[in-house]
Amino acid sequence: MPTFNSNGTEIYYQEEGEGLPLVLLHGLTSNSEMFRHEIDEFKKSYRVIAPDARGHGNSGKPPHYELEDHIRDVIGLVDYLKLDSFYLIGVSMGSYIAQGVAIELGDRVKKLVLVATKSHGKQASMEELFDRYADEMKGMTPIDKMVAASKYMFHNQTAVGKWLHETAENSEQLTLHEQAIASKALEGFDFRDDLHRISAETLVIGGLHDGLNPPDYGKETAGLIPAGAFLEFKLSGHAPNVEQHSLFMEVVSNFLE
Repeated sequence: MPTFNSNGTEIYYQEEGEGLPLVLLHGLTSNSEMFRHEIDEFKKSYRVIAPDARGHGNSGKPPHYELEDHIRDVIGLVDYLKLDSFYLIGVSMGSYIAQGVAIELGDRVKKLVLVATKSHGKQASMEELFDRYADEMKGMTPIDKMVAASKYMFHNQTAVGKWLHETAENSEQLTLHEQAIASKALEGFDFRDDLHRISAETLVIGGLHDGLNPPDYGKETAGLIPAGAFLEFKLSGHAPNVEQHSLFMEVVSNFLE
């Protein structure tokens, strides 16, 4: 199981395939296994590298960390692997991390894909959603809240349900306490004043039915990146890579090539 030490925390990563490096960054409370289907397809053309963020999956779980720690972990990983340049894809939380990495590393990031993203937030998007529907979710357990929230997050519930089940079966899941620590790490970030520093050609993908990070958030992000473009998936919510997987793979593969 490949790992490297990032400022005292062991970071696990998957590495498959050969060719130009492609780094995949997963979403909040998930792990690199959420990309199993993407890894299996991308590894035919790329050297795919997919870390588990600190506090997630097989990586170390410190009692406190921040978004900046996630960013430093990814920069540390690409330095550890001696990647002079690479493609970068981030989904949801992974897209926030990807923005920070691209701001810092400049032209080392050849192309950038941000999925279901935003460029700033006072708190984790899930907490914002819970607050938005507080009356409806009053008295619910955390698990019941998650179930209730799914109808506001996703359009293709069948595809997402299968995907979540597969990911849970094949990887370590977080406790409620670990989930709370992970969510707190996303409080109070704002990249808007620095997005002009991203030199990579950037594709931002949003789902029309995403109530967690609505398309307008993605449009704003794309508009602040010099070479940014926004694409809306009409039959997706917060997981375009799952809800319209074939379209996602076609669009992203063409963009990277």
